[in-house]
Amino acid sequence: MTEVCIIGAGIHPFGRTEGRTGRDQGVFAARKALGDAGLLWSDIQFAYGGSASSGGADIMVNELGLTGVPFFNVSNGCATGGSALASVVSGIESGAYDIGMAVGFDKHPRGAFDPKPADWGLPDWYGDIGLMLTTQFFALKIQRYLALHGISRTTLGRVAEKAFRNGALADHAWRRNPLPLEEIMVGPMVADPLNKFMFCSPSEGGVALILASERKARQLGVPGIRLKAAVMRTRPEHSFEVFAPSLSVNCDGSATAVASRAAFEKAGIGPDDIDVAQLQDTDSGAEIMHMAENGFCADGEQEAWFAERRTDLDGALPVNTDGGCIACGEPTGASGLRQVYENVIQLRGTAGRRQVPNDPRTAYSHVYGAPGVSAVTILQK
Repeated sequence: MTEVCIIGAGIHPFGRTEGRTGRDQGVFAARKALGDAGLLWSDIQFAYGGSASSGGADIMVNELGLTGVPFFNVSNGCATGGSALASVVSGIESGAYDIGMAVGFDKHPRGAFDPKPADWGLPDWYGDIGLMLTTQFFALKIQRYLALHGISRTTLGRVAEKAFRNGALADHAWRRNPLPLEEIMVGPMVADPLNKFMFCSPSEGGVALILASERKARQLGVPGIRLKAAVMRTRPEHSFEVFAPSLSVNCDGSATAVASRAAFEKAGIGPDDIDVAQLQDTDSGAEIMHMAENGFCADGEQEAWFAERRTDLDGALPVNTDGGCIACGEPTGASGLRQVYENVIQLRGTAGRRQVPNDPRTAYSHVYGAPGVSAVTILQK
């Protein structure tokens, strides 16, 4: 099978950008990625892209150029970016194309998302009791997880503290002011046990990545980061996912665990081989649960991991090195690609003040979306 490399990466800063549409931010990121790779838009053979609130990604050709390129729109919740990337990888691995682009962007209105039950195959009662509001669902889920595995609410605060600390070092992050744990713990409650500082916010931003076959990268003379695995999976039986109208008595499966196992198998490595990781952290509890679901620790071990700062930049496994969703916000279409962008920068050794020490060689990213889809990418230098 054809080896795939990332040869170009571009990002539009996350947060709020007045006067620039979501698609404008995607075009900005695409041009940055093209410049990074030393290519023109006419060199791109195909593209996959997605947005939740800013229209079809294929409309970007109006600005980038009317070359007739095949451009596929992707919609997979928060996993849109990761799904677009996996689709581009599949196209190159198949031999159909040599070079392609994955792009995601969004410009969400202020305030919480407002999904409708019928759009997700759910009855009206599910919305009537408040569970379409994801802040409430994830609060209930992490309440249960903390109780089952003996994890304290302080650990939720430590996740957020690390996020703001790392975000202060990332030029593309939105929230760039470190906050002490004491201030985080007394923040206004949103949905017990998660308060204001433990949630990410809908935001704006764009990310584009250019991928090529290893043969094409050599031909172009462009150094690339090898993409060892890019997989996307939906939820299995007995999983407890957002917009789930019931909870299985077994509750022993998850879309993330399925995707993670498939990615490690394809890459031929295991969790102990990862040097840096980006995990979905739409709230502090998500990062805690995803540590275990991705195989980096056992359920309950997160208490010690965060107390001992093992996920810090200089820790045993640096996690969310740019502050993750908590510091960057979450423009749905771009968020999963931001994680991969950050890993590319880390493996290149160009992350500046947030650079992970000791020359990281292998990087992992995981994104999760409603109603239980997950995408995992493993990179190697």
